[in-house]
Amino acid sequence: MCGISAVLLHPQDRAPSDWAAIRGAFTRNLLCNEERGREATGCAVVGNDGRVLLLKKPVNASRFAVTPEYHSLLDAIDSLTVLILGHTRLPTRGDPAFPSNNHPVEAGPVFGVHNGMVRNADDLFVRSGLPRGAEVDSEIIFRLLATVVPASSGAEYLSSVRPLICQLEGEFTFLACDRRRPDQLLVLKHENPLSACFREDWRALFFSSQYLFLRKSFGEHIHAESLPDDRLLLFEAGRIPAAGLRPAACLDLFEGTAGHGG
Repeated sequence: MCGISAVLLHPQDRAPSDWAAIRGAFTRNLLCNEERGREATGCAVVGNDGRVLLLKKPVNASRFAVTPEYHSLLDAIDSLTVLILGHTRLPTRGDPAFPSNNHPVEAGPVFGVHNGMVRNADDLFVRSGLPRGAEVDSEIIFRLLATVVPASSGAEYLSSVRPLICQLEGEFTFLACDRRRPDQLLVLKHENPLSACFREDWRALFFSSQYLFLRKSFGEHIHAESLPDDRLLLFEAGRIPAAGLRPAACLDLFEGTAGHGG
């Protein structure tokens, strides 16, 4: 069991008070997710230009969030930022003392966070011949995704991704971004929880492992939704103001029926 905390942002200028509120909300969500994993914490800040700033430490979120490095990372969030990706880890495999085993996982151009266990990761690494930089089973998800170049069509991209993801066995709720298309966020909920909410005033989508954590972060007035099971969802930062929680494209993981966000 691990915790996921993330925010997808429309790239734009914001008032200093809004930036402070966004940073605070992300941090509160990360701290709420600490109860799902206390052995390591990590965060990535992704810019619309493909720049990624990454910080991971083998400590719980409470200790992580008070470090100077974390505050420097938050200070780097600006009008080009499209994604803040966070994770709290309960290890199932891979010593958290080694940064490569902690999340966000970096696999070439792909960065991602995962909650669950991929039981056939070793077999898939052998069969695929893909490089492996860590012990953690989660890495295979993002190595597979890195073999697909993001397409101009979201539906085309999801059609390419689906057969790769269908090879996985286990629980694999994850979020992934590709610096070749940093404005896009690939989301899948399979066998483990994931909820999201839309903040229209901030033009932002927040993701968390549990609905309750979003309520704790924003108050009881917030409308949060549990994301659908077994559907590949592709969100685009540039579409947030008009689309809210409607993905740019979606595709059933197992049944093969595609759909598009409105």
